[in-house]
Amino acid sequence: MKGLRNYLNKIKPNFERGGKYGRFASTFEAFESFLYVPNTVTKKGAHIRDAMDLKRTMTVVIVALLPALLFGMFNVGYQHNLAQGVEATVMQNFWFGFLKVLPIIIVSYVVGLGIEFIFAEIRHEEVNEGFLVSGLLIPMIMPVDCPLWIIAVATAFAVIVGKEMFGGTGMNIFNPALLARAFVFFAYPTSISGNEVWVAGLKNGLSTVDGYSGATPLSDAAAALSEGAQSIDWSMGTTPIDWFYGFIPGSIGETSTLAILIGAFVLIWTGVGSWRIMLSCVLGGLVMGGLFNLIGANVLMDIPAWYHLIIGGFAFGTVFMATDPVTAAQTNRGKWIYGFLIGVLCVMTRVLNPGYPEGMMLAILFMNAMVPLVDYYVVQGNIKRRLKRAKANA
Repeated sequence: MKGLRNYLNKIKPNFERGGKYGRFASTFEAFESFLYVPNTVTKKGAHIRDAMDLKRTMTVVIVALLPALLFGMFNVGYQHNLAQGVEATVMQNFWFGFLKVLPIIIVSYVVGLGIEFIFAEIRHEEVNEGFLVSGLLIPMIMPVDCPLWIIAVATAFAVIVGKEMFGGTGMNIFNPALLARAFVFFAYPTSISGNEVWVAGLKNGLSTVDGYSGATPLSDAAAALSEGAQSIDWSMGTTPIDWFYGFIPGSIGETSTLAILIGAFVLIWTGVGSWRIMLSCVLGGLVMGGLFNLIGANVLMDIPAWYHLIIGGFAFGTVFMATDPVTAAQTNRGKWIYGFLIGVLCVMTRVLNPGYPEGMMLAILFMNAMVPLVDYYVVQGNIKRRLKRAKANA
């Protein structure tokens, strides 16, 4: 490693501004800072000095995502072999899923980082580490059978429109990964909806298991409502235990609530993720689900409130999307309001709009847009209370 460090020091002058390859200064700095801790320090002025920089924050989030990602790879293989009627070992299931998911991750990173590098060079800025997380989140919230070219187009849309148009990392209004999913949902709905897309290789009734459709629990519920059923017959006899562990069809990283909870513990323990947002999301979902249970006008309203927490993207969105430090509320009281309304809107969308049985994506994106308003009124409320105390003490 010492030889590599010496080599980088030797060629570094060529990549500095004004050097022979000065136009690639941002690219060189990105690779150097990836390999070694930057040697830049503050020279003057007041600064907050902390070891937790952006790179370390992104690294913590990636570590927190690993349990859900690894289980997602296993589940991809498990669902495929189940659909084919094949008994496979844990490693066989995982290896099949690994080979299916890895190309999606590669496409996401190559396209996203490529665009980030280009914009950094154009602006003569450093390459930020923000996409290290977004590049992993995008594959994890996509169906495994989503075509790679659509992943590439969606990633490009998310980076260019969702980030760079607003000024880059830290300036974006909406969560980039969710923008990628929203782009696919509205531009190519057949690639992210329907029973077949959630299971690798399940096309045109290829399944050899009688009655296996690859439907998610939420799509089962929506189908029951459209058919006028009085109750829901959950697909393939899955139970809440299966939903909690993640042995159900769904997006690559969203099925296992248990794996997501492990990630939540990592984020809360390290202080990277806001427990206020996570808890308030859960409370909002339970309150809204409980109100619908009291009304009970159709089968979707009869779904027990706590079911919403362990099916679909509720848990994943709560832990990894809603807590995005850039697009989430910044004030403590605002975090409670922001998270609670996400939970409310997610369940409301699921129940009142059976044509879109998920809900978490739209709930978070809508609240991303409302965050400045939420924080504004929280801050104004604090100012008014302080003015009242000041007048009372005068």
